[in-house]
Amino acid sequence: MRANSPVVVGRDEEIGLLSSALDAARRRSGRALFLVGEAGIGKSRLVGECAYRAYGLGMPVLRGRAGSTGLVVPFRPLVEALSSHFRAAGTPTDPELVPYHPALARLVPEWRSGTSSGYSETVVELAEALLRLLSVLGRDGGCVMLLEDLHDCDTETVAVVEYVIDNLADLPVLLLGTLRPEPGAALDLVRSAEQRHTAAVTELRGLGDAEVRALTGACLDTPPERIPEALQQRLVERAAGNPYLVEVLLDDLLDTGRLRRTEDGWETAEQPDGTLPSRILRSWSHRLDRMDEPVRDLLLTAATLGSQFSVPVLQTVTGLEDRALFTHLRSAVETGVIAPDGAAPDRYTFRHALTAEALVSSLAPAERAALARRAATAVERSGEPLDEDRRQLVASLELAAGNRAGAARQFAEAGRRMLASGSHGSAVVLLERSLSLAAEADLAAVTESLAVARAEGGDLDGALALADSLPPVPARSEAAVRRGDAHIKIAWVAVMAERAADTARQIASARALFGPEPSPAHDASLTVVDGHLSLLPGEERRDPVVVERAAREAAETAEAEGLPVVACQAWQLLALLSRERGFDAADACLERMLTLSTEHALPLWRVEALVRLGVNGFMRTGDAGRLHSARAAAAELGSLLLAQTVDGLLAMNAVMCARWDEAEEITGRSVEASARIGNHGAHRYLLLAGAAAAAHRGRRREKDRALAAFRRAGGEQSALVPLQLGFCGALGALLDEDRPRALADLDASLAWEHDHPSYYYLSGRYGLRPLLRVLAGEAAPGEYEAVAGTSGAALAWNRQFLELAVAVLLGREGDRTGAERRMAAFHTRSAAFPVARHLGLRLVAEAAFADGWGEPVVWLRTAEEYFYAAGVQPAASACRAVLRQAGVSVTQRRGGRDRIPSSLRTNGVTPREYEVFVLLPERPGNQQIAQRLSISPRTVEKHLASLLSKTGRANRTALCEFAAECVTDQP
Repeated sequence: MRANSPVVVGRDEEIGLLSSALDAARRRSGRALFLVGEAGIGKSRLVGECAYRAYGLGMPVLRGRAGSTGLVVPFRPLVEALSSHFRAAGTPTDPELVPYHPALARLVPEWRSGTSSGYSETVVELAEALLRLLSVLGRDGGCVMLLEDLHDCDTETVAVVEYVIDNLADLPVLLLGTLRPEPGAALDLVRSAEQRHTAAVTELRGLGDAEVRALTGACLDTPPERIPEALQQRLVERAAGNPYLVEVLLDDLLDTGRLRRTEDGWETAEQPDGTLPSRILRSWSHRLDRMDEPVRDLLLTAATLGSQFSVPVLQTVTGLEDRALFTHLRSAVETGVIAPDGAAPDRYTFRHALTAEALVSSLAPAERAALARRAATAVERSGEPLDEDRRQLVASLELAAGNRAGAARQFAEAGRRMLASGSHGSAVVLLERSLSLAAEADLAAVTESLAVARAEGGDLDGALALADSLPPVPARSEAAVRRGDAHIKIAWVAVMAERAADTARQIASARALFGPEPSPAHDASLTVVDGHLSLLPGEERRDPVVVERAAREAAETAEAEGLPVVACQAWQLLALLSRERGFDAADACLERMLTLSTEHALPLWRVEALVRLGVNGFMRTGDAGRLHSARAAAAELGSLLLAQTVDGLLAMNAVMCARWDEAEEITGRSVEASARIGNHGAHRYLLLAGAAAAAHRGRRREKDRALAAFRRAGGEQSALVPLQLGFCGALGALLDEDRPRALADLDASLAWEHDHPSYYYLSGRYGLRPLLRVLAGEAAPGEYEAVAGTSGAALAWNRQFLELAVAVLLGREGDRTGAERRMAAFHTRSAAFPVARHLGLRLVAEAAFADGWGEPVVWLRTAEEYFYAAGVQPAASACRAVLRQAGVSVTQRRGGRDRIPSSLRTNGVTPREYEVFVLLPERPGNQQIAQRLSISPRTVEKHLASLLSKTGRANRTALCEFAAECVTDQP
């Protein structure tokens, strides 16, 4: 018989905690719990109990385990957890998850397309996608994710778990993890989460004497009081309260006959020497001796490969044919030592991690080393390609065989491959292992790779420290070329992080290594990074012509040298520089970037090109069609970071076009998510879009709250300050009828841009500010012409205000025809921007009254109508005040006004006049109208006279015909 307890003993408190957490998850109160304890203490039993109770409540259960083979396999427990559920339940088809399929495809094989996208999603993108998936799975009654042996998992999984922990509140999810109290990233995470009160941690203690007796009784199906005292004492002394060791020791006693059932209960024989160790080494040695030799050898070899092992690798090492191999595997399974691994059909796992350790420890050191050496040689010579997993296995075997240098080389190569695939955290772990083992001659190369991995993984400070620690190498040597490449990669990360000093230092280091005449490829790479450096805030502005010429040469060289990524970086730089000459030139650069990225299958750079083309398109015309296409491409790629960046742009476009519901929907779905995943640039832009939406609707308190959130997110230390002051602040001030404040904001924006040159063109300096200065009579001679000649003046948003400025100037000069022609152009350009359109009409009306041109009465009535309907009372009241000052009758605001067609409302038709108007198609007399409306005939006559004047009709007959047309057109 096997000594396994069918019940969990001594864990009532922990089971109560799990039950409470399950109930909380069902109430949408997410929890994270961690069980910490030594091997065999009962963590997996509690996980199984949790799964059993969750199944009983109808909750989806996802269960995965980190491998204890020593291999670094990114996201292995997460892949296993999702597979454990979807294998039976099928993958969810919720439309809500469609945008996350590309990111989740790394964990869910069913969502993988036939070909790789070539894009490696970031850990935070994957973590956010997993959080959304868990939310969907649990929305009807909660769900449970069980992750075991986190002490053995990769750093990417630790990062995902940390993200999930920090964002479980208000979600129907229970995360339960187990780990040993061993120093490492997982334990650090758990302790940190406990301190932040985002997770609960329970350390499992050993069982007490009474609990050991109860466990023994459960294993032997015997009342605890009938357990022999000698047996009880032996188990208490040697198992140290560890449930697994209790069961293994019982197994050994049963197998050897020293514990046997009798008619009166159980009888135990005396231990000959009383020296059975408290651990299980001797127990397993005894069990191995009783096994058939082929099965024993198979198990020892398998244990050398780790507590989980692959059948193909085991066959490679043992050289056994299929029939013999599977015969021995079946025998080993029957002994209860190993079992098939449910996560993969070609893998087996030892019953417990301690089992594999004990089997290997039962060998003499020389025998262990020889076995590991044979296994490493067999794997290397198998003819199978050494992928990351096999290479790590070979490295571990080399280390077990005592070949530290050989292990270091294998770990380094596996780390570099992980780095190339985008698994930066795993790359760092493997390269650090290599660094600790490498021979003196290999240390520099490994350190260089590790520095790049740290930089690209987000630890720029760590990368810089490593780069600084490298010993000098001769310039222009092979080692110098390799070192210079590392400096360039670190420099690119630094310039994208806007760390100018660090970028410059890395560039200088690379140039010193390459010498005065670097290769064309290296020169192009350095030129591109240096060009981007020149655009950073605070950097001394270089001659743009010189920078652009160098960037163009770098782009041509990169294409000729077969460096498509460098070429895309160069064309991106050229697009920014070319904006000063116009957006056609910038678009041409981006189109080339798009072509290159498509030809060379660089999906991330392709989407970058689409996004930038989309931005240029909507700024030039107000049309966001191409930007929507870029958003779809980013979602298809699985890049949440890029998708959120585009969401910010789309939200701002919706604000410009007064599509308030769309702007609110976009910011609502992306503001919190962008904050969670640390996409700070997109988060700030989305917050500013929300603030701008409030400002453009005249909602001052809402705007102030949004700007406070923008400031808390670091907005006032970002390049968005001009947009905050101009696009948001100045527009809001004008809708509040506070022109001095609007001009002050625009002046502050201009001053900021003078000290921090930027490529944001909606700050007001190219349109709104010149208009206000013209209206105030403060524009210096030639000021308008200087602005109108810039590329920023060509944008649709800015052009509409410049058309108004020119119309005012022409009106002052008495050129009524020219002024009205400019107003016609304004009407065309402003059609897509309702708020700006009506604000512009309100702003220029007074100048038109003063100089005698245009249709200021119609403009003011149109603007008043719009602002009144939009609830922007200061602007609406100002329009009515200007009309009164001009001696024009002002519409009374009373019930029924909403029924009046817009064309009549803007001409000042009142609700009472409209009541008369809708009767005119029947051509009634004044008396009939008076009777139907209960008013006097004289009042009817006054209303008709007013209608003739406001509609411009020559006589009553024409007015009746016009009324018939208007009333027929009404729904």
